[in-house]
Amino acid sequence: MPHEVLIVTEAELRRAVRLDLAAVEVVERAFAALAAGGVVMPPVMSMELEAANGEVDVKTAYLPGFDGFAIKVSPGFFDNPALGLPSLNGLMILFSAKTGLAEALFLDNGYLTDLRTAAAGAVAAKWLAPERVETAGVIGTGVQARLQIEAAHLVRPFGRVLVWGRDGAKAATCAADLAASLGVAASAVDDPAALVADSQLVVTTTPAREPVLKADWLHPGLHVTAMGADQSGKNEIEARALAQADLYVADNAAQCARLGELRAAERAGLWQAGLPAELGQIVTGARPGRGAAGDVTICDLTGTGAQDTAIATHALAAVRALGAGIRIAT
Repeated sequence: MPHEVLIVTEAELRRAVRLDLAAVEVVERAFAALAAGGVVMPPVMSMELEAANGEVDVKTAYLPGFDGFAIKVSPGFFDNPALGLPSLNGLMILFSAKTGLAEALFLDNGYLTDLRTAAAGAVAAKWLAPERVETAGVIGTGVQARLQIEAAHLVRPFGRVLVWGRDGAKAATCAADLAASLGVAASAVDDPAALVADSQLVVTTTPAREPVLKADWLHPGLHVTAMGADQSGKNEIEARALAQADLYVADNAAQCARLGELRAAERAGLWQAGLPAELGQIVTGARPGRGAAGDVTICDLTGTGAQDTAIATHALAAVRALGAGIRIAT
């Protein structure tokens, strides 16, 4: 009997899958599964190509309770814009968790990765940010800066956004885009320290290799989500900040020790508290979250294969509901 694989383009995925509460909820389920056990998630296969100013990550995970598992290939070649090409691309393959047969090929060019990364930021904000957020700040001006703020707004509606980036013109454009998409007041600022001081929720979304957020900027009632450090050379948060925070949470502790902000803190000898709490443990109640309104919390998101399996499963259901994609017999 012939087997069919569904092939779906980026354009079709953009019509079928959006950044909404349903996407946030499925990624939250993935974090809960990580905390519950039974997950099979190999270490990230990461390859840096210095000669091409590029990197490639491969992630996967099997999650109990999900019908399939995804394998995601995510290249980033950062000189591509000069050639008129996008810097990020990639694809996901969704396999049946029962038969191992390929069910869908998502030619998403990183779109699903963008969604699941933003959704993870929303999960972090939901469980760790103060109940009331009046001002959110973002350090960074790219696609993820916009998506992280849009995702956070789903779970912590705020009326004001501040944006800082090394390129002031890009920061102004990002602020204008967020004002239009969210209907909030948004402005670019010249000083990242002032941005942090005025915000209750801050997201860092840069490829920085030196800290862009200093420990001295932390203040009572602040939550920080750091999502840029996803390779061993990257670092957005000053190492001392992790030790100073009332609560530091990793998306996956072992992975953050290799790739994330935790790696920098451990290397500096500033983290000696053992394995930190994981976001899934906060979601399930296995570990306590924010203890008081005045606490300072930091969440370190390196991106997990569990999130890829979750968003791919969500995407397959959405694509089928829309009747999109092309079926190929194998």
